[in-house]
Amino acid sequence: MEVEPMQRHWSEQELETFWSFSSDELTLIPPRDASSRLGVAASLKFFQLEGFFPSSVKEISSVAIDHMAKLLDVDPQAISDYDWQDRTGIRYRRRLRTALGIHPSTAKDFEAVEAWLRKEVVPWDHDSRHLQDAVHEWYRSRLIEPLSAGRIERLVRSAVRTHESEIFDGTAAKLSSSTRKAMDALIDSSVPSDDPEADEGADWRSTTFSVLKTDPGRVSLKSVLRELEKLRQIEALALPENLFAEIQPKILRQYRLRAAAEPPREVRLHPEPIRYTLLAAFCWQRRQEIIDGLADLLIQIVHRISVRAEKKVVNELLGDLQKVHGKATLLFKMAEAALAQPNGVVKEVLYPLVSEQTLSDLVKEYRANGPTYRRHVYKRPLRNTYNNSA
Repeated sequence: MEVEPMQRHWSEQELETFWSFSSDELTLIPPRDASSRLGVAASLKFFQLEGFFPSSVKEISSVAIDHMAKLLDVDPQAISDYDWQDRTGIRYRRRLRTALGIHPSTAKDFEAVEAWLRKEVVPWDHDSRHLQDAVHEWYRSRLIEPLSAGRIERLVRSAVRTHESEIFDGTAAKLSSSTRKAMDALIDSSVPSDDPEADEGADWRSTTFSVLKTDPGRVSLKSVLRELEKLRQIEALALPENLFAEIQPKILRQYRLRAAAEPPREVRLHPEPIRYTLLAAFCWQRRQEIIDGLADLLIQIVHRISVRAEKKVVNELLGDLQKVHGKATLLFKMAEAALAQPNGVVKEVLYPLVSEQTLSDLVKEYRANGPTYRRHVYKRPLRNTYNNSA
């Protein structure tokens, strides 16, 4: 495995903190040969930072080398002559181990870190980089020089593979035969698709599993019904409630994403324990996603119905409404005429001043802005809008 270079950008303060030498450390550095002085110095400071010795100058930041060369009063280019793997390099590393109080990893150390990794770390995280960092930290905390990068990578792969095998076998064992058959039916491409847009031979469209992967689509009653049907299909699997009780959500989500990314034909090729675990993980988390999505859909539908009802009432009222201008003047004339002839007939006294149509428009305008407006919106049109959408 190619080792990732360490940090390349160091501030002046960081260089002083991590790449400078104490008086005791200076006694560990050879006094004469420039390449050996810089090579041993770099090995010492690198080990203190990373927990293992560098195998080449490529692993060390050039700005760190320049800083150390300046402190040691040597040419930075001298490090290119240092042989990290010859007998001299091995001898200097042995001296550094003794001075730092560390020892090379033994078979017993390997067994201990392997047991620790499988029991304490892997059940919580399958990320390779995280696990390799954890192994390095285990060695560092015990003052043990770690294994090579390649051996640590193989150790991590083996631990993850063993734990996954336990998960797959344990999950499959919890599933009833009827649940297994129902899962196989999800990825059975021989069942004709109900989707009119499905292409013949398009495997990702021709299975129930493919439909379960799809998004709800546009906000509508049909979308709600489709999501409810997906939920019914998942519930019909009858997955045990304690199916993933001992598996971390982070790991479960990795299986869910893996299942979602694979077309049904690839899922079918997996051995049964792997196939059933991937499908179960997908359906387990997809169920919650669908429930959350249904709640969002219903909220949006109710909001849309309310907005449509509002528009419908406004349009209905404005369609009949003629805005009456000069209301104050009209009311003054009507009041003046009524006071002048209090016993007169409305038709004879008021209509010559204000037409019957104008009075009708005044009444409509008041009603449109009065309490009947809210009653129209929230009782009749809101209910009718929902009925029409169904």
